[in-house]
Amino acid sequence: MKIKWYVGMVALLALSLLVFAGCAKKSTTTQPADSKVEVKDDTQWTPPQQQEPAVDEATLAAEAEARAKSEAVTELTSVTIHFAFNSYELSDEARSTLALKANILRKYKDVSVVIEGHCDERGTEEYNLALGERRARAAYEHLVILGVEPERMKIVSFGEEYPVDPGHNETAWAKNRRDEFVVK
Repeated sequence: MKIKWYVGMVALLALSLLVFAGCAKKSTTTQPADSKVEVKDDTQWTPPQQQEPAVDEATLAAEAEARAKSEAVTELTSVTIHFAFNSYELSDEARSTLALKANILRKYKDVSVVIEGHCDERGTEEYNLALGERRARAAYEHLVILGVEPERMKIVSFGEEYPVDPGHNETAWAKNRRDEFVVK
């Protein structure tokens, strides 16, 4: 029992020595408020110069032209023209759409297009192929009148083969009577 008491006393003494030694008070000095401290910095710092990235104006212009051409080609192919039942006559809306397409084709001389004529499912296969060709030819001839070179355009008729809307009602049939434009 005495050994435990001695060990406990030694442990307590060691612990108190660590606590009091670790908490020794540190003294600080402060300068009176009326004394001035002057700090001198002899170093000369200049902000880093940002170098302008070398911009090639020709590259920027070519990239802008490529973006504009890509957007124009997307517009050229995204808008279809529609026709009335059993007709290949161009409506006023179709004519204005073709005028926009002609502007694009006149601006970008390296773009060629295939005009695809489509029909709804009514009528025989032969009749619909012929009607699809007449629809594509009507758009082709109107574009030629508007100044697009004929050798840059081709026509093809798909008749009723590729409907946009597979429904069997007037709404679906109206969507399927169309000309589509594919850039080649």
